[in-house]
Amino acid sequence: MTKQARKAPRQAEAERNDRALLQAAREVLSTDGAHASVAAIAERAGVGIGSLYRRYRTKEELFQHLCTIVLGDYLAAAEEGLAQDDPWEGLVHYVTTSIEFTSGSLAPIAGTITVTPEMAVSNERADDAVKALVDRAHASGALRPDVTQVDLELLIEQLAKSPLIEQLKKQGRTDLADAALNARSRITAIALDGLRAAAAHPLPGHPPGYELFSERWASPASGVGDHDDHGPVQH
Repeated sequence: MTKQARKAPRQAEAERNDRALLQAAREVLSTDGAHASVAAIAERAGVGIGSLYRRYRTKEELFQHLCTIVLGDYLAAAEEGLAQDDPWEGLVHYVTTSIEFTSGSLAPIAGTITVTPEMAVSNERADDAVKALVDRAHASGALRPDVTQVDLELLIEQLAKSPLIEQLKKQGRTDLADAALNARSRITAIALDGLRAAAAHPLPGHPPGYELFSERWASPASGVGDHDDHGPVQH
C-alpha cells in the first residue's frame, strides 16, 4: 500500500470529524450561546476533545471558522435568489433558506471573538449580494419602500431562532418535529406578506441602524484579542 493510499482514509475521517464539529458547534451555540463549551461541542460531534484541538487550537478559532462557513451559506442563498427571474421570489428564497439554517445564526457569539480578515471578506460579499436582492425588489415595486436590508436581516435572525423547535428537541419530541416546522413556515409566510409593497400600514418608528450589527461585533467581550478593524459581521 502506498503512502498516499494509507493517508486517504485518515484524511477522509478528519474531514468527517471536521464537518461533525462544525455542525455540533452550530447546534450547541443555538442553545448555549457564547458559553458553549468545547466539551459539549466535542460530545455532540461524537469526537474526542483531542481531535477538536488537533483541528482548532482554540474555541475562538473554531468559532471564527464557523462564522466563515455560515457567511458562505448566506452568500449562496442570496446568489440563488439573484439567479431567479422574479425579484420577489428571489427575495423570498433568500429569506426562507436563511431561516431554515435554524442554528446557523452567528448572533450568540457577536462581540465575543475577534473578526478575522477572512470573516470580514465573507461578510462583505454576503452583504453586497443581499443588498442587490433588496435593491432589485424595491426597484420592481414588490418590496415595500420602507423596509431596509437591516430590517430583513433582523427578521431572519428572529425567525431562525425558534423556541418551540428548540424546546421540542430538548424534550426529544420527534413526533412533533414536523408540526413545529410547519408552524414556523406559516409564521414566515405571514411575515413575508408584511414585506410586500401593498401592506396597509406604515412601519412604526424609524429604520434600524447598522450599529445593531456593528456594535455587537465591535470588540470581544471576553477579552480575547484586540479590537479588529476588518468590519462587522452582519448575520
